[in-house]
Amino acid sequence: MTLHLADHLIDLTRARTTVPDRDSALEALALAAAANLPVLLWGQPGIGKSSTIEQLAADFGVGLETVIASVHEPSDFAGLPIVGPDPDRNGVPMAPPDWAVRLHRAGSGLLFLDELSSAPPAVQAALLRVVLERRVGSLPLPPAVRVVAAANPPDTAAGGWQLAAPLANRFVHLHWQHDPRIVVRGLGGTWPRLRPPRLRPDALEQAVRRARAGVCGFLTARPDYAHRLPTRTEARGGAWPSPRTWEMALRLMAFTFAAEGGDIGRLDETLSVLLRGTLGDGAGLELMAYLDRADLPDPEDVLRDPDGFAPPHRGDLVNAVLTAMVEAVRRRCTRPRWEAGWAVLARVTATAPADALVVPASELAALRDPDWPLPETIDRLQPVLDLLARA
Repeated sequence: MTLHLADHLIDLTRARTTVPDRDSALEALALAAAANLPVLLWGQPGIGKSSTIEQLAADFGVGLETVIASVHEPSDFAGLPIVGPDPDRNGVPMAPPDWAVRLHRAGSGLLFLDELSSAPPAVQAALLRVVLERRVGSLPLPPAVRVVAAANPPDTAAGGWQLAAPLANRFVHLHWQHDPRIVVRGLGGTWPRLRPPRLRPDALEQAVRRARAGVCGFLTARPDYAHRLPTRTEARGGAWPSPRTWEMALRLMAFTFAAEGGDIGRLDETLSVLLRGTLGDGAGLELMAYLDRADLPDPEDVLRDPDGFAPPHRGDLVNAVLTAMVEAVRRRCTRPRWEAGWAVLARVTATAPADALVVPASELAALRDPDWPLPETIDRLQPVLDLLARA
């Protein structure tokens, strides 16, 4: 066997195709990269973080520069001083490394900082300027360059360090996990492909207004979340709320709302991953709950115009709307409002399963005055009535 044949066999084992796939982690990575926010993938060694980032660069159509942070010196990021002909007058420029020069010349690209948690504190401090100010030595990185990093948890990294809080607070943290289903399909030759988000040009301004209203409304109600540095050292190396990360969250929300599917809630799980990875689980989950409540219609508006009511797309939101609507009828129970409540239930039957309407239907039935006739919409609720009869 010649090495030529051996190399050809290796190429055959590496042959693969890619297909678009819906995955909230992949969508979150693509959205954060499109929003030009630094992303940090956390995950065990060998689960495909590096190959995912290679695929990200290919799907975005840009070049990839990989820098192993743990094997570099601080001067590799801060630049090496080059003394020119007249240093007293011209100063001493800091020469950038070759990878930064290539990115600067290309005008775009993906900078991949690997093994971040294995980099010693001095290197992490030097990376602050690269990640936040986007400068390497005296050379600015072009605005179109995206920064993505990967790290193993400190307990699995070789010579691992906790990420310094100032550096951690500059990243969107995504926790990467392997899916056995995807691994099996990939080893069969087909891997999932990232899809850069498609923004709707006519939705940009509305998306920004909605994101600003969500963030400002939430922080007005919960000002204690404006800046909350974790007390535990290991938690400071992850996502936590600060004015910087709130600005990042606002941008991510605007991108999500402006993306195709973001206006109808298809990207809710993706947005949840992004907000928890930017603000931490506590602030991220509370903000998602606040956004859900803010998007719910006023029950009085629903009772006033049942035919104009657009049922939410998620079952938990349907349940929240119907619960609020029944409570509104209970607070002021008149025949028109009671009949409007049944009209709302009839409208929801088109999108929600009958068993989801059993509780609000039974509660509305209990509010009926004996002198009131059955509502006109009762025929449309026959599947719900059948379930009530069997209960």
